[in-house]
Amino acid sequence: MKRISIFCGMLTGLALLSGCSDVRRDTGSAYMPDMAYSRAYETYASTEALTKAGVNYTATPVNGTIARGEMPAYPYKNDSTGYAQSDNVKNPLDAASVDMTEAERLYLVNCGICHGTKLNGNGPLWNDGNGPYPSKPAALVGDAKYEAMTEGMMFHSLTYGKNAMGSYASQLSTKQRWMVISYVKSKQAKTTKAAAPADSTAAPKP
Repeated sequence: MKRISIFCGMLTGLALLSGCSDVRRDTGSAYMPDMAYSRAYETYASTEALTKAGVNYTATPVNGTIARGEMPAYPYKNDSTGYAQSDNVKNPLDAASVDMTEAERLYLVNCGICHGTKLNGNGPLWNDGNGPYPSKPAALVGDAKYEAMTEGMMFHSLTYGKNAMGSYASQLSTKQRWMVISYVKSKQAKTTKAAAPADSTAAPKP
């Protein structure tokens, strides 16, 4: 009995010593190896490397597809012809169904820094001429030029950028851009209505 105990102890000691070795003699056992050693490719991996590996991945959606919940893509190009064609584009969103609270938030986050909270061009970057911007941004309200601008031209400018303003296509989805335009137009409509001259045909008050 004593010999058996000594023999078992020696075997245990040898097992422990071999386990302490830094040389891995086998791969061991892994539960669900596909989960532990994923063969997935990184999203931004080189498409050339993927092609060599036999993976058909172009990093672009199929032509003509629309993301779930997104609106159809804007059809006109960023050139003078496309800008002229945008004049006939109408806002596909019904103004009555637009969440103006969210539209206002989108405007303030993305546009207010230049055009101001009151849409008068006096945002923090201008600040009555005391801001870092060298020239006053466009006054979307109170300037006949921008009040007369069509929704389509506004959308074209938001999508591709215009003059000193860059594109907002990466910051705002198609629907969000239309929402911002709905908000701007609603503010312009209130200003225009308030500034409308009185009816000259009305009978004078006694």
